Amino acid sequence: MFFAIPLANRPTWQSPPWMTVLLILVNLLVYFGWQAPEQRAVERNTERYERSGLPDIEIPRYLDHLRVQAAGHPEARDHLEQLQKLWQEKATGVLYEHMWSEQSFRQALLAGRVIREGDPQYEDWHQRRALVTPYEPRPFTWRWAMHYDEPVTARPQNWLTATFLHANGEHLLGNMVFLFLFGFTLEMALGSGVYLLLYLLCGIGASLVSLTLHAGSPGMGLGASGAISGLMAMYVVMYRLRRITFFYMLFFYFNHARWPALVMLPVYMAHEALQQWLTGGGVDYMAHLGGLVTGALLMALLMTVRTFDAPANLAPAEPASVTPEQADIQAAVERAQRLTDELDYAGASLAWRRVVRQQPDNAQAWAAWFEVARHAPASEEFHAAAKGLLNLPAPDSAARRRLHTHYLAYLQQARPGARLSGNTLVHLIPAFVRLQVWDDAQHLARLLQRSAPTHPRWPETLLLLVDQLVHHKQFESAMGWLPALMTHAPEAPVTRLLARREPPV
Repeated sequence: MFFAIPLANRPTWQSPPWMTVLLILVNLLVYFGWQAPEQRAVERNTERYERSGLPDIEIPRYLDHLRVQAAGHPEARDHLEQLQKLWQEKATGVLYEHMWSEQSFRQALLAGRVIREGDPQYEDWHQRRALVTPYEPRPFTWRWAMHYDEPVTARPQNWLTATFLHANGEHLLGNMVFLFLFGFTLEMALGSGVYLLLYLLCGIGASLVSLTLHAGSPGMGLGASGAISGLMAMYVVMYRLRRITFFYMLFFYFNHARWPALVMLPVYMAHEALQQWLTGGGVDYMAHLGGLVTGALLMALLMTVRTFDAPANLAPAEPASVTPEQADIQAAVERAQRLTDELDYAGASLAWRRVVRQQPDNAQAWAAWFEVARHAPASEEFHAAAKGLLNLPAPDSAARRRLHTHYLAYLQQARPGARLSGNTLVHLIPAFVRLQVWDDAQHLARLLQRSAPTHPRWPETLLLLVDQLVHHKQFESAMGWLPALMTHAPEAPVTRLLARREPPV
């Protein structure tokens, strides 16, 4: 399994992608308004069907119908074998749901072309069928899906309508995620009208390719994935050779990489063709391939008659020329990241050390060094990384929360124990006070009192801690610091306040 999605893009709500949102809403409306109720009605009717006695009459004929269809179609033969096994197990409810999706057989059945007058079972079947048919919903999905066993031109409207149908909720959710990921970028680049037109044309192109390549085979096709594949092709053609950060997954391995966008078009196409060859049925990879080809051709044609640039606010332009020093730093970061990805933690730790020496204010580099060094919690590298990370500025609440998280990780993992200098302590305590993590702030304050009572910043740190304890009504904790206040800040207002308080009864 392989997929790759762009990470560089983000929508801007100054110009919202309303058409993409509208397409998603239409897909949701079709599924939850018509398809899901149809599925529920069929599921509710399975028990009535099982009790009716119809399975013994209809299902053998249904299997005979599938045997005729299976001639020359390996996918249909596999499907037939699965249903024959279900019949042996008397799973008639499941078989009824399968038969419902085979509406060509059902239409012939209800029209009297399967069990004809004169058949010994006809009268019995006709009476039993009259007790079930009124409770069956009108077929919606079958009416608007693609039908491979019919001529391509039999239902031209279904070339488009099939792209708004989905087999189940999971199918719908997956397609809508990818529709949003690729759709909003294209909508903002092309404009809502052109974007909608090209989306619909991609859906039609995907349907035509699928119908042509699957002609004569049983089953039906549905889903937005062909049109969405067209958006994927349009996306990469639009960005051409600009490098885009993609998240990719290959089987169980996933990572991100920065590639020229157009490189992904043959990769997408090769993947769909290979999947069709390896797996056969289940997923209509030929519709995906048709969408990719249609989308690529449409975007290439559009770009010959209209000049436009990919949204600059969505995909960053290629980096400007860099100085030799900047190039050295970039190379060091890339080497450190490569060693990290290769799980060479010892080498990566040394590489990240070199990066932070070049960029001592780079919080991400310090965090990366800390993460790889923690695999050797007794090493000097780990203690050095923790020291640098815990002394980084924490100007806002998000930075202070990160500081607290790293402190807890260091405290838990450091061997034989954490090494916190006086300077580190007077940096951490105010940050933890502002986060109102009182236990950790007071623990560090007691540690500072014991290890560095003459530190020049101890009095102001103590006053900040106790002031905030009083402000947040932590009076019992604040009273515990009164002896220290009497020693280091006897004239401070908070000291006098606490000294006047009567001890609790």
